[in-house]
Amino acid sequence: MTFSGTEIEMDITTIIWTLFKTVAAVSVLMLHVAYVVYFERKVIGHMQARLGPMRVGWHGLLQPIADGLKLFFKEDIIPSQADKPIFYIAPIIGMIAVLSSLAVIPLWEGFSIANLNIGILYILALSSVGAYSIILAGWASNSKYSFLGGLRSSAQVISYEISMGLSLVGVMMLAGSANLSDIVRAQSGHWFLWSQPVACLIFVLSAIAETNRAPFDLPEAESELVAGYFTEYSGMRFGLFFMAEYAGMFIMSALGSICFLGGWNGPDFGIFANVPKVIWLLLKVYGCIFFYFWIRATLPRYRYDQLMNLGWKLFIPLALANVVVTGLIKILWK
Repeated sequence: MTFSGTEIEMDITTIIWTLFKTVAAVSVLMLHVAYVVYFERKVIGHMQARLGPMRVGWHGLLQPIADGLKLFFKEDIIPSQADKPIFYIAPIIGMIAVLSSLAVIPLWEGFSIANLNIGILYILALSSVGAYSIILAGWASNSKYSFLGGLRSSAQVISYEISMGLSLVGVMMLAGSANLSDIVRAQSGHWFLWSQPVACLIFVLSAIAETNRAPFDLPEAESELVAGYFTEYSGMRFGLFFMAEYAGMFIMSALGSICFLGGWNGPDFGIFANVPKVIWLLLKVYGCIFFYFWIRATLPRYRYDQLMNLGWKLFIPLALANVVVTGLIKILWK
């Protein structure tokens, strides 16, 4: 097989453009991770009638940089009885899984690193891979608290991955595609939030459980497990788990915004028509992230048996019923 000079040139151009998009998307995500932590501390601080970070920079704006430097130079302590190879690789698996999910998120029309026809399935598969990070970290630490956190995470992920996947089946049925760009285009007239309200509610609550956020943060549970699966981690290895959690919040918020809130679609009249499409998507994503913070500041943590009952006895049956009803409506309205 031979290639002409033009084809080779096009291949090199495509590779460079893909590399540029990857570096840009990952850089923006890492900046988001740094400052969404600051945003969370400020928001919850004001909800609890306090100020939040105030010391490093004006109103604490440089606090994320100070925290990053602290973690980078902090001593990396490894338990003597830990399974060291697995202990080393566990946080890297979690971070790679989250960053890889970013590849199929379309920020605006025509801009995504990889425009896959199975975008939703790709994200769900990688979120399952991310669970291995927590399970392996809990097992490799050789600590009963970490081990219990890992076991809890494995059970929680199985429960809520099923309900989350089923909640998105209705969206795929309405859009006729699992491609995220196609799903956004299918919502140009109306958001799927209005035609799939039950699925949206199940997705939101499953995403909170999937990212181990309060009130479903049972794998961490400071009051019971002393931070759970990453109890024995310090320095940048702890930082990787921390970044993976907040990057996962961004991915789940972006997925929810694309599947239920119209993605980059916004009002097309008056001054709103000139607003860049990416701004509409980011506003929706940050609205979802604010909801994460609001829930954390408002609700107490569930007991573990309550969390499992909620997943298996309520969310999964409701999600299955939603798929059946959506299918019947599609058939009857043809």
